Amino acid sequence: MRPTTRLAAGLIAASLAASSWFGATAAEAAPATDLIFSEYVEGSSNNKYIELYNGTGADVDLSLYSVELYSNGGTSANNVQPLSGTLAAGKTLVIANSQASLAVTPDLTSSVTNFNGDDVLVLKKAGTVVDSIGQIGSTAKFGTDVTLVRKASVTTGDVDPNDAFDRALQWDVFAKDDVSHLGSHTMGGGDPVDPEPTDPEPTDPADECDLPATAIGAVQGTADAAAMAGKTVTIQGTVVGDFQSGGFNGYFLQDAGDDNPATSDGIFVYDSSKLSGDVAAGDVVRLTGKVSDFKGMTQLTPSVKAVECGTAELPAATVIDFPNTGFEAYEGMLVTFASPLTVLEVYNFGRYGEIAVGPELQFQPTALHAADSEEAAALYEANRTNRVTIDDGRSAQNPTPALNPATLQPLTMETLFSVGDEISGMAGVLDYRFDLWRIQPTQAGTMTDALPREERPEVGGDLQVASANVLNYFTTLTSEDPDARGAKTPEEFERQEAKIVAELNALDAGIVGLNEIENNGTAVEALVSALNEAAGSTKWAALKTGVIGTDAITTALIYQPALVEPVGAFDTLTSDDDPRFVDTRNRPTLAQTFRHLASGETVTVAVNHLKSKGSACGDPSEATMGHLVGNCQETRVAAVEALTDWLAGDAIGVEKSEHILVIGDMNSYDHEEPIKVYETNGYTDMVKHFHGDKAYSYVFDGQLGYLDYVLANDAIKAKIVGAADWHINSTELPLIDYTMQYKADAERALFAPDAYRSSDHDPVVVGIQFGEEPVEPEPIEPEPTEPTPTEPTPTEPTPTEPTPTEPTPTEPTEPVVRPGLPSTGE
Repeated sequence: MRPTTRLAAGLIAASLAASSWFGATAAEAAPATDLIFSEYVEGSSNNKYIELYNGTGADVDLSLYSVELYSNGGTSANNVQPLSGTLAAGKTLVIANSQASLAVTPDLTSSVTNFNGDDVLVLKKAGTVVDSIGQIGSTAKFGTDVTLVRKASVTTGDVDPNDAFDRALQWDVFAKDDVSHLGSHTMGGGDPVDPEPTDPEPTDPADECDLPATAIGAVQGTADAAAMAGKTVTIQGTVVGDFQSGGFNGYFLQDAGDDNPATSDGIFVYDSSKLSGDVAAGDVVRLTGKVSDFKGMTQLTPSVKAVECGTAELPAATVIDFPNTGFEAYEGMLVTFASPLTVLEVYNFGRYGEIAVGPELQFQPTALHAADSEEAAALYEANRTNRVTIDDGRSAQNPTPALNPATLQPLTMETLFSVGDEISGMAGVLDYRFDLWRIQPTQAGTMTDALPREERPEVGGDLQVASANVLNYFTTLTSEDPDARGAKTPEEFERQEAKIVAELNALDAGIVGLNEIENNGTAVEALVSALNEAAGSTKWAALKTGVIGTDAITTALIYQPALVEPVGAFDTLTSDDDPRFVDTRNRPTLAQTFRHLASGETVTVAVNHLKSKGSACGDPSEATMGHLVGNCQETRVAAVEALTDWLAGDAIGVEKSEHILVIGDMNSYDHEEPIKVYETNGYTDMVKHFHGDKAYSYVFDGQLGYLDYVLANDAIKAKIVGAADWHINSTELPLIDYTMQYKADAERALFAPDAYRSSDHDPVVVGIQFGEEPVEPEPIEPEPTEPTPTEPTPTEPTPTEPTPTEPTPTEPTEPVVRPGLPSTGE
């Protein structure tokens, strides 16, 4: 759930009752005799909420109460939620399903909200019914896909849950997923009446707008917390960002300033009750309300109706810059950046409509420095203080349409963007939500494709070997088996397979090691069949290993029989071979020797997928360096020690070649300990050898690095003429992958059966020159001739010997080396 609406917990209801022009006050109305259900939300999916209201005029001890759920026409409660604590007079208690995802922060989550529109809810006090919704024993669908709000005139609950339920008698009906009323309730005790005017006479709004107001800068103060938190103030300013719809239930107000650059001149107005009416950017509004800090952001909640003071030109956007450690002085203000913003992270774009940006691309600290170095620690801090999130002003998960964060227009296949692209000219309001500084855009900018898509890298050689992550390619659908990890439906599987096939056929390596393929013994053959169908020939074959190890995913090898052939049997490294290699955490290593048919040379390829950085292993590094190296570093180190010993010894059950390549996902960046163990044991990181530290195949937390390797022993290193990551996945939007879940039609259409975003890892490939390197021929020098006479002789034929030309070199093209990425400034 991604909650963004703060429940006012009855504050608004109380303030409405205190305002003379809203009808009879709570004091004038007959108080309720007990708690009642004041709201019922039967929304989409798990969006289920109920609200209780205390209109008794006194605090209520909730420990006497419970809520019961009667499902599917049952006459016995199948779920009971005891309550606790105290509910103050005029306050509400909101109970939500734990999986609800609407913009609400509940007071309590409970499985008593696992209801559908025909299920009955009963509120009891000391075992006696004090209110109910629905009729026990009935399956009438009284509440399907609606929001019910108790009428203000209702002060007593329905104490007979067995009688017929007619929602029209006591409830107002709203659309499903409407949570705008939650957190407050009005109980009038009867129909509201217009009160007689009282002295003093109401002030003319035009006169009010000329009265002094508290400067927003004084409200905000210079500290992280609001200087006037808990106080009721009157402010006046211009609306610089209208987010009343979309889930924020409010807007941003900015005044002319207090001449103190350390204080912000903007503030968020949380106005779920619309006491401000329908505001728009440029409206000048005068507000009286209470100041609070909600999860790190200062806000004002109106307590009386706002005063409209006309319109004004928007203030010029304040130019801000990194680091973000001084952003507090601009909270709630209209801001922009002088220099282009580089897209760093796009993982949450599909789910939350947000991306991370900074002044330039960022690299994982341990991709450039040892984890225990001062340089790594400094880069870690610099990366975090040199970024900001561009949000979309909406709180719903999986918003549709997805909006381009620069142009603010619906995203299309023609306006896709990626990590590395640059945003210029965009302006918005700076706020602080979910522990991050965010820009809520209000003015569109432009997007520049600063890191264009690449064609397949040319690495040379007469044999290419690659490693590719196929991102949970499972022929078993998750709809068939909950333990499966890939596609849910046949259509999703077709989309997934099309992308993987496009990637591997375009990669066109003679040998490919695969990670994250289903460990059922047949998925790899299904993939090969699809590859061959797309290629139009029997181009590919699979190494038939059957099930390897106990994990749901495994490693695999595919190859092109026209280029190579397996030599002898394959072998695996497991815990049985060496207890240092824990195969319940690491996937077993798969090793096979191949003969290159054109040269007769052999190479042993060992495919790996070491323990991830995610789930904990209890290793010491998790406590001391987990923020830099993740979890399980010692587990990976021990695995590499076992693996290098296995490859060097005689126990390995393959016809071992003098040429050895270790490939796959090591779950370690290149300055981390597992890679140092490889290097100590004579293996060279070929991507680093050709491209340096700033190569990358993966983006995590908005930082580039690579986890995918081709490591070569000295014998084959001398024959490798090129290596490269093919950047088709790591920087691309996850939104364009094969999955169809949690996507509306517009986002499902953002798909092409091509190689881009076929996985979250980029494939890596090396070129090996096994045969004789082609020799560039020497140009043929023509024999000198006598000068041509100036008078041509017509009867003399034109010489038939061709004029010597520069022959086309047959030497392979030099590998394309990707230009270095921008410096991180560390």
